[in-house]
Amino acid sequence: MISSPPPANMGKRSSSEKGLDRVFFGLTRAFAISIGLILVLIALVVLFRSLPAISKFGLGFLFSSQWNPVEDAFGAWPLIYGTIVSSLVSLIIAIPLGLGTAVFLSENFIPKNIRTVLTFMVELLAAVPSVVYGLWGINVLIPFLEPIGNWLHQNFGWFPLFNTAPSQAGGMLPAGVILSIMILPIIIAISRDSLASLPPELRQASLGLGSTRWETIFRVLIPAAFSGIVGSIMLALGRAMGETMAVTMVIGNSNSVSSSILAPAYTISSRLANEFAEASGMQVSALMYAGLVLMLLTLVVNVLADKIVHRVKAKYN
Repeated sequence: MISSPPPANMGKRSSSEKGLDRVFFGLTRAFAISIGLILVLIALVVLFRSLPAISKFGLGFLFSSQWNPVEDAFGAWPLIYGTIVSSLVSLIIAIPLGLGTAVFLSENFIPKNIRTVLTFMVELLAAVPSVVYGLWGINVLIPFLEPIGNWLHQNFGWFPLFNTAPSQAGGMLPAGVILSIMILPIIIAISRDSLASLPPELRQASLGLGSTRWETIFRVLIPAAFSGIVGSIMLALGRAMGETMAVTMVIGNSNSVSSSILAPAYTISSRLANEFAEASGMQVSALMYAGLVLMLLTLVVNVLADKIVHRVKAKYN
């Protein structure tokens, strides 16, 4: 049977359709540019408000431990240290838990109906307000970790990480645990989607070559989804570094630097939350300077993550 030739106007588009395409392209470009402009405006406002502190303290602000509003003497080193260490503690806890859960949910170890319920429960963690996490940390987590901290201090007090007794007001360890719970949904959700989106041929080919299921997961699937996994970790790290209320309630808010994760500490976000509403004069500028440092820390983390992803992609490609 001979098919009839296609209509002469097939593939041609009307001027109205082309106009709609141009409008859609213009809107999406405007939205993309507006995101960049918002980020630049935020950075400029923070930079402008922090200029008095920058001109007075310079780079010494980053390495000074003083914070005395009465004498207008400010330094952000304890805040930077507390922000970095609490975030690292949270990642040490959250990465294996999050990646393990993502593998468990994406590789069909359990029936679909149970997997759906677990996925919903994981996503529900992201909907819990941070102040609720903070209240839970004060009433449950700190009392639960106190005997563990005492045991660690009594038996391993010679080790720098446990050379101080835990405080009832909180410390770096409770803050790290709270942050790990808060960033788990980010790591799990994105890592699970990255693993689930891989072509099924990868699994079949690996198993067909004689690999076990676990060898397939660790040698094929996780490296193939590594860019998505690293992206989830970096998003989680950004959340951990910027988290405010929950950390403020459990970290102890002590302007000191200690090698012990059991000691109270401060983060940049918790300092801003505690003092910005009542700050005035140079203190406002110093807090803005600290906020600018936090933005730069986040930028550095994202740049490093991008380099790691490109190196891994080059290796496996």
